[in-house]
Amino acid sequence: MSAAQHVVVPAPAAVPRPRIGAEPAAGPRRGLPFWAGLLPVLTALALVTRLPSFLRPLWNPDEGFLATQARMLAQGAVLYRTVVDRKPPLLPWLYEACFHAFGDGSLLPVKGLAVAAQLATAVLLASFARCRWGERAGRTAGVLYLLVSIGLEPEDAQAATFEVFAVPWTAAALWCADRGRWGRAGLATAAALLTKQTGGAVLAPVLLMLWTARPAARGGTAALALGVTLPVAAAAWVCGPARLLFWCVTGSGTYASVEGTVAASAARAVANAGVLTTSCAGLLAPVGILLLARRRVAPPELWLWLIASAVAVTTGFHFFGHYYLQLIPPLTLLATAALHVLPEAVRRVAAVLSALSCAAFLTAGLLATPPELPHSLRVADAVRARTAPADPVLIWGMHPEQYWFAGRPPAGRFLTAGLLTNYSGGRDASAVGEAYGVPGGWPVFRRELRARPPALVVDDSRGRPYEVARVPSLRAFLRGGYARVGNVEGAVLYARR
Repeated sequence: MSAAQHVVVPAPAAVPRPRIGAEPAAGPRRGLPFWAGLLPVLTALALVTRLPSFLRPLWNPDEGFLATQARMLAQGAVLYRTVVDRKPPLLPWLYEACFHAFGDGSLLPVKGLAVAAQLATAVLLASFARCRWGERAGRTAGVLYLLVSIGLEPEDAQAATFEVFAVPWTAAALWCADRGRWGRAGLATAAALLTKQTGGAVLAPVLLMLWTARPAARGGTAALALGVTLPVAAAAWVCGPARLLFWCVTGSGTYASVEGTVAASAARAVANAGVLTTSCAGLLAPVGILLLARRRVAPPELWLWLIASAVAVTTGFHFFGHYYLQLIPPLTLLATAALHVLPEAVRRVAAVLSALSCAAFLTAGLLATPPELPHSLRVADAVRARTAPADPVLIWGMHPEQYWFAGRPPAGRFLTAGLLTNYSGGRDASAVGEAYGVPGGWPVFRRELRARPPALVVDDSRGRPYEVARVPSLRAFLRGGYARVGNVEGAVLYARR
């Protein structure tokens, strides 16, 4: 007999959805009130699970990009004009605000906000589950989320980057929609979208909830539409509609292409999906048991949230590990719905598996060092030794944190070679080069180099497909006025003659 046939599932075929705005039925109260007992536990878990993030200056190049970008913004640069990226503006502005308030020499304040973001996500999931299935389900959802929230490679799970700050907004959108607060659901959806484009996937389950709430949700469509569009329109007004559209949507066509990256992307997709499956075994097991038993206990909006998030992970076909973080909130609620009707023994197994996963990934984070961090620090030391603080520098590579570590301003608006050559991790040389860069990027880059020649150029390509030998414009620029003056672990330094 299969494992599913041994599980005795109680009779109800579906969990009824409470009326909008409903709170759990009052019952006998013993001990601490719900939030007074749960919040300290969730706060402690959020701090412990994010502890490794504080032990390294940064964890991946996305943090380095944001730090360098925010320093430039704090010193007067203009987003999408004199410093550019393919991401929406909300997180660069948050980094900039932290640098204004606390200085630009450390990411500790941003890392603290990442703890708050994870805690907020756990609280929202707990509140959602409590409203749907009772207080025990609320505690289950909050604790399980934090236990599995670090279930990826440390450089993906511990970095204070886009997904970490997008997931609380997606959880807030579901929470508001569950209570019929459609305008606020729209605002939360817009905030998720303005943190990372794929955060907008949460609009799908919100729309489903709006549809199923009719006719009770009169006026909900207009409120939701206004909530989504007004913040996006405000961001477009601040940044410029054409520039925001280009850098966040239309200018990334070659980057989203699978040309030259199929094998690497497929391997990365399988590897990171395997890591997440292992870390989320405590969530997947109860969901799998009920699927095998053909029991429908989770509301359809949670399944749609998971499916929409999975589609978001595939967008661009890069499958980097941190993309998978947005799958964890819907998985948590689906598991909570399943555990609500399964025997106590299954709940214990789910808790033990999640705790073991958390311990393993926490230990890995405490012991790990980001692979390129030592190299970037040595390159930054060499740059600092050969330049003055105000000297512009060009670092031709994929690690913009080297600018931030060195304390030197970039020579132009493009902080990585990837923007100008279409290189990304694992892409082969077939779709890398000047012809594949951001449209219109090279004329601007050449003009910036002529107007403000860098005091030092660092070729940190180290044999990758964007090496200087394969980039005629940069090769000609170096030959015209620079001499080789050093080498740092394969990174070649050129100084002006």
